[in-house]
Amino acid sequence: MIRWILFFVFVALVEIYAFQTVRTVTKIKWMQYAYVAISLFILIYIIYQFTQFDRSVGQNKKTLFTMGLLLITYIPKMVIMVIMVSEDIFRVIGGCIRAFLGNSEQSFLPDRRKFVSQIALGLAAIPFLSLLYGMTKGKYNFKVIKQTVFFPDLPEAFDGMTITQISDIHSGSFDNHEKIEYAIDLINAQKSDIILFTGDIVNTHAEEMHPWIDTFKRIETPPMGKYSVLGNHDYGEYVTWPSQEEKQKNFEDIKDLHRQINFKLLLNENVKLEKDGEHIALIGVENWGHNFKKAGDLTKATQGVAQKDFKILMSHDPSHWEYEVKNNPHNYHLTLSGHTHGLQFGIEIPGVIKWSPVQYVYKQWAGLYENIGRYVYVNRGFGFHAYPGRVGIWPEITVLELKKGERVG
Repeated sequence: MIRWILFFVFVALVEIYAFQTVRTVTKIKWMQYAYVAISLFILIYIIYQFTQFDRSVGQNKKTLFTMGLLLITYIPKMVIMVIMVSEDIFRVIGGCIRAFLGNSEQSFLPDRRKFVSQIALGLAAIPFLSLLYGMTKGKYNFKVIKQTVFFPDLPEAFDGMTITQISDIHSGSFDNHEKIEYAIDLINAQKSDIILFTGDIVNTHAEEMHPWIDTFKRIETPPMGKYSVLGNHDYGEYVTWPSQEEKQKNFEDIKDLHRQINFKLLLNENVKLEKDGEHIALIGVENWGHNFKKAGDLTKATQGVAQKDFKILMSHDPSHWEYEVKNNPHNYHLTLSGHTHGLQFGIEIPGVIKWSPVQYVYKQWAGLYENIGRYVYVNRGFGFHAYPGRVGIWPEITVLELKKGERVG
């Protein structure tokens, strides 16, 4: 009950400040009334949809739209509120100073200044347009990101090996076959030696992937094969199931999806990739997250793998690398993860800035990170979840080239 009271108080403050801004900028009554009517309709719609959320279904197209509408409506209004509250602080301070000096010619609180309200609306337009672009274009703005990683102990036969990594498909969120077909063409165009998928094939239910199986089957099998692991969303943990049996059946069906799209699913196990008489170990663990399901078992996954073997580890959640892998004496040379999506929101200008709110939760959240010669690469994700868009952090297809030697520079 208290949470709802706090929610309505916060929404009321946001709406009051936003309306005051509109009223200051325009004196045209019908525009003010239209603004109020639209705002009220959106608020009622959002509240209604949240009350209709079905815990047994989980996220679907309607909840995605509702979350997008919530963000695109209230983040800009929160920007307005911050600016207008700042103006109110200065108005109060000014009023106190005038009262102290005995200046009674002006009212304690002067009228709002129109240009401040105009600035507030102009700044609010930035997140509004960004979020709108993210929902209409950004979520399918696929980028191929290439990275070369050097290892002094990489077997000679694998010098120049290329890996295409995808992660976090979240097929239940897709709504455009043409865009996904284009992304599959991008994957095939890389002509890598191996393709690795690091988890979250669905949001919750195996059936979410059914309309996309033929599309993902088009991913061509490269010389070293296609392999995958599970992510936290693949366990059906975020909905209420009628029975444990139905939850388990969904889990088995999700695992079988990998077979249907011709990927070899690694469940706490490893395979040897051989070339010209040499080999490297590809290790796949189930999900292990510091704050999520811990089904990953490194000990089981590395049975038969020697400490000196060159190792590529597939582990969905990069917190696994932080807490269990990076200082592990078994020496995992390269870990491939995903999970964070870069929060689907941030600013990235190569060589200038790389920022997302998710960095305050995950030390490794997008791109390549190194610790004493051991690396983790965190893919920004192929699909999207919760917010039906992407702003600044675009959907990613990663191409890693492994080179023998020391990194220069």
